[in-house]
Amino acid sequence: MSLGSMQREFTLDIAKLIIWAYDNGFELTQGDAYRDPRSHGKFGEKGTYGRRHSLHKLRLAKDLNLFIDGVYQTTTEAHRPLGEYWESLREGNSWGGHFNDGNHYSRKYHGFR
Repeated sequence: MSLGSMQREFTLDIAKLIIWAYDNGFELTQGDAYRDPRSHGKFGEKGTYGRRHSLHKLRLAKDLNLFIDGVYQTTTEAHRPLGEYWESLREGNSWGGHFNDGNHYSRKYHGFR
């Protein structure tokens, strides 16, 4: 599958996740999405912050800020219901809760998540 096809599937799944979250009483705001290689380095290079192999650089990762009853949630555990739903949508979807980054939702790419 091409990178472009993966990016389009990822975007569709993010939309499904956002709708599911609101349907289940959660609220979200946008966090990090695309990290421009001009400031963050190309995939495999270290830039200003983040990992060298950040999937944000490939438009295959998104951070979502979670609110429950209007209160911003800072724990990975608070994201668990969203993370479990995210991974159920498609093989290859990976939730950052597995590596203590609960607000991170990504699509596996060449072994990176």
